[in-house]
Amino acid sequence: MQPVSFRSIASRYKAIFFDAYGVLKNYKGLVPGVKETFAFLRENDIRFYILTNDASRSPEALAEYYFRAGLPEITADKIVSSGMLALDFLRSKVNHGTVAYLGPKRSAHYVETEGLKTIPIGDLNLEHAASVNALVLLDDEGFDWERDLNKTINLLRLRNMPVIVANTDTTYPVNRDSVAIAIGGIGELLERIVRKTFIRFGKPDAQIFHFAYDHIQQDGPMKKEDILMVGDTLETDIWGGNKFGVDTALVLTGNTRREKAEIWIEASGIIPNYICESVAD
Repeated sequence: MQPVSFRSIASRYKAIFFDAYGVLKNYKGLVPGVKETFAFLRENDIRFYILTNDASRSPEALAEYYFRAGLPEITADKIVSSGMLALDFLRSKVNHGTVAYLGPKRSAHYVETEGLKTIPIGDLNLEHAASVNALVLLDDEGFDWERDLNKTINLLRLRNMPVIVANTDTTYPVNRDSVAIAIGGIGELLERIVRKTFIRFGKPDAQIFHFAYDHIQQDGPMKKEDILMVGDTLETDIWGGNKFGVDTALVLTGNTRREKAEIWIEASGIIPNYICESVAD
């Protein structure tokens, strides 16, 4: 499958769902040319949403990053994060007690709901484990890996409770050649150790696509065939878009490198409709 120009295919759709990291930005900042791409979307009246598995910051904080980077079009109401779905789950399923979480304190936005107390794992005393009614895995930062992961394991041995993984990504790129483990990977490790099944939100699961699809209808009717999902990862962005029933475009600015794209597509059986070098070509 040969790469094609992103703009040549984007013009065929009424709306674009973008992944964030690896598509619009990376470890260096905005992907070069992204500002011009959003000007193109504006000029052609193509709607968009950002679908991100990033649960480390609120939509407002994420939007602030784009504003400072020169993309004021990406406002908080245009961002759909897996953390938002985790918060909805807590509101409907956990109505009392304490929610413990792994992640930085800024990510606690996603577990703060009326009637619930929140506490980072690092501050939790296991002697008070009986008060904890849910655990949320938000981000790979903001805690002591050895101390707090061991404490998490022991909490789950003491308490049978819902465990929510608010970011299904297992790794993320930290530079061109290296990746780091993400909270989704930590979730898989913990799940295997404690032999319990966790609840996951984010791509490739359908909830985040349904959430964005329902919201985009507010600006006018939209069919699935009118939407393109753009991402850099086969197992989350592309597989999720394929399962939801929208067309997909794999970009080569993030997790999937050009020299490995065809091999990974062949091995996984996850086939995008298009491959693009970048959303900014």
